[in-house]
Amino acid sequence: MYRMLRISAFLVSLCLLASAETLAAPEISGRASVVDGDTIEIHGHRIRLHGIDAPESRQLCVDDSGQKWSCGQKAAFALADRIGQAPVQCEGVAMDRYDRVVSVCRKGDVDLNGWMVSQGWAVAYRQYSEAYVNHEERAQEAERNIWASDFVMPWDWRRGDRVGGQEAATRSEAPSQSRNCNIKGNINRDGVKIYHMPSDDYYGRTRISPSRGERWFCSEEEARDAGWRRARR
Repeated sequence: MYRMLRISAFLVSLCLLASAETLAAPEISGRASVVDGDTIEIHGHRIRLHGIDAPESRQLCVDDSGQKWSCGQKAAFALADRIGQAPVQCEGVAMDRYDRVVSVCRKGDVDLNGWMVSQGWAVAYRQYSEAYVNHEERAQEAERNIWASDFVMPWDWRRGDRVGGQEAATRSEAPSQSRNCNIKGNINRDGVKIYHMPSDDYYGRTRISPSRGERWFCSEEEARDAGWRRARR
């Protein structure tokens, strides 16, 4: 009898756990309205697209002629156009700190998260997932949309970085001479973060592309704290 009670209690616990997980990351489907390039809303549920980060709604990019354009707004329009009036199915992955459902969303067979990255309207959010890194690499190589411009990574933009500002991350290679920030933080093909000192063999050959997440550092300590290691040569 005691054993049966323990088994029953265990089964009840499993059911409660399953229910909790379902509540934590539900599956949601229906007509979607676009909030921004990586956020939609279905039936009142705010949904954050998993594994990607799109330019913020007020974020600007700078094209090759030096003209600023509303890349954040354009990203949202691109997502809205891709969805149209069709129903969207979102598979919950987690809940974030803003009580949004973090999901992989699809329109039919199309993974909308991956589509946004592959079209150059969002970047892979490596901090949370590497599912869309290949999509980003293809978009960058083809210079699609934001990759044809100078832009600040969305997470840096949220911290206050701006294209053209003193603290901005752009494709320009001029370091901040006022702070003597001449250490090159490069990311290789395998995603390894390596910093190069001016005395290193490959310093002169290394090109910094902040739009890929690469950056300049003012000290070795700053580079190491940010997760970079020194080049071996």
